Amino acid sequence: MSEVLHLARELIARPSVTPDDAGCQPLIAQRLRRAGFACEHLRFGEVDNLWATHGEGGPVLVLLGHTDVVPPGPLEAWASDPFVPEVRDGSLYGRGAADMKGSVAAFVVALERFVAAHPDHAGTIALLLTSDEEGDAIDGVRHVARVFGERGQRIDWCITGEPSSTAVLGDLLRVGRRGSLSATLTVRGVQGHVAYPDKARNPVHEALPALAELTARRWDDGYESFPPTSLQVSNMDAGTGASNVIPGELRVLFNLRYNPHWTTARLEAEIEALLARHGLDFELSWHRSGEPFFTPEGPLRAAAREVLAAFAGAAPEESTGGGTSDARFIAPLGAQCIEVGPVNASIHKVDEHVRVADLEALPDLYLALIERLLP
Repeated sequence: MSEVLHLARELIARPSVTPDDAGCQPLIAQRLRRAGFACEHLRFGEVDNLWATHGEGGPVLVLLGHTDVVPPGPLEAWASDPFVPEVRDGSLYGRGAADMKGSVAAFVVALERFVAAHPDHAGTIALLLTSDEEGDAIDGVRHVARVFGERGQRIDWCITGEPSSTAVLGDLLRVGRRGSLSATLTVRGVQGHVAYPDKARNPVHEALPALAELTARRWDDGYESFPPTSLQVSNMDAGTGASNVIPGELRVLFNLRYNPHWTTARLEAEIEALLARHGLDFELSWHRSGEPFFTPEGPLRAAAREVLAAFAGAAPEESTGGGTSDARFIAPLGAQCIEVGPVNASIHKVDEHVRVADLEALPDLYLALIERLLP
């Protein structure tokens, strides 16, 4: 059994459903200390974070990952226990195999090989892990980035091990992500009997024109390689459940995935002005998941393009699609960020898996990236 497959199995066997690390980070820290890394455990609330470094000065290259996983769902739906790793038909099965314990295991093996071959390497190589990526993302990398900002911790380049590939390992290079802004809109009316609408005020009726305008609006035409900004309503509820009662309140949940054309402050101001223009009696509660980030041409993208082309057999697609990742918290520190990882076809699904051949190639891929950036 290969070293990376063995470590990935060890990590999958730890049921680290967010925000529980379940012992993954102590296992990794023990290995990296033996390799000469300085390890710092940063625990905030119920969240474990690991910061491991080797070398000194700049440039600073960070490998970023998470040890937490999403819940497995109904166990009977899995072909095998999600926390008992199993190799079948050339793939490793288990919760977190692709997202992202496979990448974390590959990070560790690549780091061990790098410092063994280059003990006096240039700059600093680091690993940052959290157990709060799949959950609220409050006390994980978001909190660590705030601490780093206070310390003046320099980060030049960041490689996140999210499963970015689509069909073949290395066929896609993530060079940015959209921002995510969520809102809870409460529209107040006056409850009453449906037979006497003159004695009530229906918040659903009052809100519909504003919601129609919000959902029909074209926010922009995209930004460089980013798609246009999108607003999607995800939940609506009102009423008592009775068919003869006008509700007194409507609650609407919506989310915007937006490109660098916007900031959260501008989006919030635009939406609040629109709702006010419709004369609604409303409250808005915002949750800012993260601003968009984009890595322009430079040493990081050039190195990644060259390495991924060698592994995939063709130049990778360079994309800003998908949801969000923890790189959104590292980018504001001044770092250039990319995402490189295995095929994402089974992430968050029943019978999550990663091809063993891809898993065993990942340490070499990450090692090649590190050696090009920190010779």
